[in-house]
Amino acid sequence: MTRTRRLAMVWWLDAVAGRERRARARRLGAVAAIVAAMVLAGSGCTVIPVTGPLTVNETGSSDPLSKPFQRMIAIPPQRTWGPEDTVRGLQAAMAAYADDPSILPKYLTPEARAKWNASGPVTVIEDGYEFAPRDGTGSVEKVTLKGRWVAKIKEDDSYVPTAAPWEGTFELVKVEGGGYLVKSLPNGLNGLLLTNSDVTRAYRATNLYYVAGPAHDRLVVDRVRLRLKPTETYAQTILERLLKSPTAALQGAVTTSFPPGTKIESIRSEERVMINLSGPIDILDLTAEAALKAQIRYSLNKNEIAKGRVIEIQVDGEPYSIDRPDSDDDWLDGGSDSAYYVSKGAVHYMGKDGPAGTVPGPAGEQREGYSAFALSKDGSQIAAKTSTGISVAGLTAGGRWQEVIPGEKLTPPTWHQDGSLWTYDQQNAVLLRYNPSSGKGPERVAASQLTGLEVTQLRIARDGVRVAVVTAKNTVQIGALTGGAAGTMLGNFQFLTTTEVGNKIRDIAWSDSEHLLVLVESKAGQMQLNEINVGDGEVVGVPLKDELQSVAALDDRVLAAATTDQGTKIIELSQDRQTWTVKIESDASSPLFPLG
Repeated sequence: MTRTRRLAMVWWLDAVAGRERRARARRLGAVAAIVAAMVLAGSGCTVIPVTGPLTVNETGSSDPLSKPFQRMIAIPPQRTWGPEDTVRGLQAAMAAYADDPSILPKYLTPEARAKWNASGPVTVIEDGYEFAPRDGTGSVEKVTLKGRWVAKIKEDDSYVPTAAPWEGTFELVKVEGGGYLVKSLPNGLNGLLLTNSDVTRAYRATNLYYVAGPAHDRLVVDRVRLRLKPTETYAQTILERLLKSPTAALQGAVTTSFPPGTKIESIRSEERVMINLSGPIDILDLTAEAALKAQIRYSLNKNEIAKGRVIEIQVDGEPYSIDRPDSDDDWLDGGSDSAYYVSKGAVHYMGKDGPAGTVPGPAGEQREGYSAFALSKDGSQIAAKTSTGISVAGLTAGGRWQEVIPGEKLTPPTWHQDGSLWTYDQQNAVLLRYNPSSGKGPERVAASQLTGLEVTQLRIARDGVRVAVVTAKNTVQIGALTGGAAGTMLGNFQFLTTTEVGNKIRDIAWSDSEHLLVLVESKAGQMQLNEINVGDGEVVGVPLKDELQSVAALDDRVLAAATTDQGTKIIELSQDRQTWTVKIESDASSPLFPLG
């Protein structure tokens, strides 16, 4: 038997959770019967010969509530398999575990079954793993699997990328009559071991939306990896997960409009999408109704489910709320979309095709000593850093600069969407917030996880929850503002990216509440610009030709200040993220948008 045939231990089936489940069950039952017949046939080959993916046509693939995916069917360990093939079979059974949990335990001894827990985190490795030379005593064989660690999917469904070697040793014992069973799994492997292809096949990156803000009037995205299930639609998988708590990154920072005990009774797609809920939902609470409706709509539509359809929500079968696809709202409002830049110390408006005049008030006057400008959400106030602190001025003809946060070593100012102004005092190692409406000076905000770190930049996202922090000039962490107005603190830090020693992060900018632009300068002076999804660490590189000084972004627009022989210019990235266009030829620097 060839190695190709020996290692082909699984059938790949195209499956879609949707309509005609009974017809699909009949098809899969027929395939399973074929699998059993081929395994049991005395052909001298005890694995399923596979020359390519086997697909089953599914009319349910057009279901607007579902996503197509491939289902894997694994087989039990075979008497003619050696230790390595048994471990491969075990890994394939792990990939199929969610669809059929009955096969995997057949690879384990009773002792191993008692210790292993399928509900632990999922370890993801590259497809091309290999085995080290075997070691054993005769009665116990040790098989060491080596590969590259891609990521971990935690119990809260968050996806944490990594880049490191992964190595694990399996101990196997020979079974009377032939074959092997796994006696012990690698230390630290509590959960499934999947390949990258397994995850691509059966999981989907999914954006969930939770509620934030004192009035519960904003949505914050929480990115997870959800496993598609043949027993339910993708829409139901999304909403069932939405009923649970957010990931650790947003714990204490967001909440939900679904009261405890809410259940998804049914989801149907006819001319409109019908969602029937049950539980202690207050049908008279209009604020909760609006938030619940927004959570459902964004969590479905942003994952390409039920887009353009009317969504009717019921409670216990009775009408509760209707959401129409053309509904106007500001749940994800990021503020003004006006662009600005700095020339000779003065702040200017930037029009569609170039300069559009200076802003009113003192910020539009040419003067030295003001830098790191930042605009409030509505663009009515501007902040700047000076040698003695941070000052604020109104963008009005009668405005004037007023120092609101004193300090000689402060990070550039960043606005919160509630109108407060933030900075990190490097000299005293404290996070400061200034609220213009309070009539008080700056106040300290707890941020114990930053103690002992060299904070060089701090940027609040437009959702008012996430905060990007640069430490030691070469590492970016993402935190969240948790607690209420009186007990706000900055915590929940998650590592996002780092650079090699000697490189430095020159600038960061939020493009939206989910993506952060990171501009890195190498020791050799080369520039690199990446857009990183803060939810799962996905990185998209942006091509560069010029040396950049700074970047600014708002949704699909990305501006940068580029250095030339004649000075600096403002350039804009094309919508396909491949080319840059010059917007202002010279004497222009520090592009900026409100917030971010």
